[in-house]
Amino acid sequence: MVGAFAQSLQENLANLEFYQEKLPFFQELITGAQYPEPPKNHEGFPFLKGRSFEYGGLTINQVYYPDIPLLYDIRYDQVITVHPIYMQKLLINPAKINSFRLGDGSNFKQLTGNESYAHHKNGFYEIVEEGRVTLLAKHYKIPKPTRELGDYVAKYEEFEDFFIWDGSQFFSIKTKKSAIKTLELSKKLVRENLTRKGIYYGSNKRRYLKMLIQIHSQSIGTENE
Repeated sequence: MVGAFAQSLQENLANLEFYQEKLPFFQELITGAQYPEPPKNHEGFPFLKGRSFEYGGLTINQVYYPDIPLLYDIRYDQVITVHPIYMQKLLINPAKINSFRLGDGSNFKQLTGNESYAHHKNGFYEIVEEGRVTLLAKHYKIPKPTRELGDYVAKYEEFEDFFIWDGSQFFSIKTKKSAIKTLELSKKLVRENLTRKGIYYGSNKRRYLKMLIQIHSQSIGTENE
């Protein structure tokens, strides 16, 4: 959290000389523009996991930075850190980011080739499951006007779209049928590994698709029935 991070800085970086010694390491992180705070008259928040900074890691220009306080704004597809001296929220230049990891361990990678997708924006996709192909998730929030009288004029609605990525091409997954067809899995394999075990697309889309990727990676035959 920001408070804990500020306290840690005060305890461990006691003087300006020490700051100046360490600042070159953080130049790629703290030279971005100040992050504009979300509107206060919107219910909820535009971040993926919560309002508080958590320590994660990110790779910028192929250099990995561990233990960095991060927030991920999925409204605008932006990664945010905090200035170690002024405690201001700063935008990290998305053009420099290769990948990042949030505090809960979820991993994101910047990808190209899906620019026609309306919510591609800066191209950050969660790596959900890796096998012979990769299951990706795109998280985004959209502020929708509220009809209720009160302090809020809008509230954030969250969405998650899935893609199968073969390393170069994106395949949008909107239905169970499209996932099975894209992976060229037999209906028999799906029944034996998912349906009979009570794993259904409608109940838990993410789990179902992860299992399909695992089946695809383990199976040799791809004959459709």
